[in-house]
Amino acid sequence: MTIAISIKVNDGLVLAADSASTVFTQAPTGETGVLMVYNNADKIFNLRRGLPVGAVTFGVGSIGNTSISTLAKDLRRRLAGEDPAYEDWQINSQTLNIENVAYKVKEFFFEEMYAPAFADWEEKPTLGFLVSGYSAGAGAAEEYHVTNESGDFTVSCGRSLEDTGITWGGDGAEAVARLTLGFSPQLPAILQSDFGVPEADLIQVINAFRRQLQASVVIPSMPIQDAIDLADFLVDTAIRFSRFTLGPATVGGPIEIAAITKHEGFKWVKRKHYFDAQLNPGEINVNSSL
Repeated sequence: MTIAISIKVNDGLVLAADSASTVFTQAPTGETGVLMVYNNADKIFNLRRGLPVGAVTFGVGSIGNTSISTLAKDLRRRLAGEDPAYEDWQINSQTLNIENVAYKVKEFFFEEMYAPAFADWEEKPTLGFLVSGYSAGAGAAEEYHVTNESGDFTVSCGRSLEDTGITWGGDGAEAVARLTLGFSPQLPAILQSDFGVPEADLIQVINAFRRQLQASVVIPSMPIQDAIDLADFLVDTAIRFSRFTLGPATVGGPIEIAAITKHEGFKWVKRKHYFDAQLNPGEINVNSSL
């Protein structure tokens, strides 16, 4: 699975993720299980080279025989106008709209790829994206969530122009939630099943826990470098937590981080490569993107 982090402050956005990729299999009984975990997956993408828009993914690492990373590059070709069959998908600095990009992510990954590939699966794996960046002419960044966690393919606004804070996704969220919120994501279900808290009162109860226990680690004026350091710390914590909990270590591998700011655009901060720079002169460029 993964841990995917998005931190939004006034200065911009930080996307961070581990590199673990979980391969699922379906048993004859219909149950879904973990077949293998690899630790070199790419989960952060600049969705249009040269533009301040990116995404970080969590959940299943491939659809059919194709990795999410390769599919993201196919989508990027469409958004760049490099696929003649999808010229109307092209975006540029004047037409960039983060919400529209999020809906393109939904259409491409979920409607075209995910739905047919997992149509016969009784228990469908989770797949999600945090799509972030600056729309054309916008003074602040936006964040949208594209997921199937509710059982359907949805697009929702995670952080509007005015909002700041931390967003996370993936099974590594257990560690991050406990650290920042002060309680496990499992708490609402436990309050209902073990203590009989009515669903109508649950939001009020959880909000009370948040007010009393949440750690204020992000403030709007935080410099982008401090947001980068925080994202690195949170992903590292999730990786170490996964290592020592029972079951497959589905969070792990190298940490990757990218920052998106109004004037600098999408920039890599920490990034792995499967090739040696000395053997591939000219291949690594600070402005290049996966």
